[in-house]
Amino acid sequence: MPSLKALRGRIVSVTSTQKITSAMKMVAASKLRRAQNQAGAAKPYAERMERMLAALAAAASGGPGAPKLLAGTGNDKTHLLVAITGDRGLAGAFNANIGRMTRARVGKLRAEGKAVKIFAVGRKGTDYLSHEFPDLVVDSVNYAGRKSINFADAQAIAGRITALLEAGEFDVCTLLYNRFHSVISQVPTATQLIPAPKPEAAAAEGVHAIVEFEPAEEEMLAQLLPLNLAVQIYRAQLESAAGFYGSQMAAMDNATRNAGDMIKSLTLRYNRARQANITNELIEIISGAEAV
Repeated sequence: MPSLKALRGRIVSVTSTQKITSAMKMVAASKLRRAQNQAGAAKPYAERMERMLAALAAAASGGPGAPKLLAGTGNDKTHLLVAITGDRGLAGAFNANIGRMTRARVGKLRAEGKAVKIFAVGRKGTDYLSHEFPDLVVDSVNYAGRKSINFADAQAIAGRITALLEAGEFDVCTLLYNRFHSVISQVPTATQLIPAPKPEAAAAEGVHAIVEFEPAEEEMLAQLLPLNLAVQIYRAQLESAAGFYGSQMAAMDNATRNAGDMIKSLTLRYNRARQANITNELIEIISGAEAV
């Protein structure tokens, strides 16, 4: 049985850990509210632009001069997976879920005879995927030490993806991220970015939207397509950030409660050991007095 000194040391250590996890929970809750508001504000705009680009993709299908950002390269041989994770840990299975989803998707695409490349966004995802698929990671970015992510960061990622597309490095681009559903629920989600997915109803019925451009089609799409790519990436980053803080808050809440349970258990063991020591001392005193 551990000594009383060892038990006291463990109680003090667990109490200190409980204070840290409790503070981290409060910080995550504060950041979650701000991240949730940002993700909620960006969602309607991103969804509306996604639907508009889907309609344009349906209208431009089969066109020889359709931009690559809209219609793709026309092939389906090489897939680029853009995996978004957090830059920090202590958030339960948040980062691991994207790692598992990426691994499963790589296995599925390889089984179909496709070539796969990975663009890792976030330090945790970069570390995991670089170790798991060192030959597939073609680019990576992380924001360790940054307080927040802004739209310029998403535009930079969109620019790198566009450069890879123009260089013929991939045919299809898919975004993998944790979609924020609630504080305790983040849904791993895959969204195709390039080519723009066609509306399900139009694809099923063979109906294409009639689109009139003002100003000219080339001029409008030259600005609209890169903007849409950045908007979709930024939306995913905001959703991922909100999901990270929600997952971290839940993980720190569980850790705080577990630390409280451990403190109670250690305190009970300490009191029992102390009571046993006192009883032994009394027995020794009484036995000595009777011997005299």
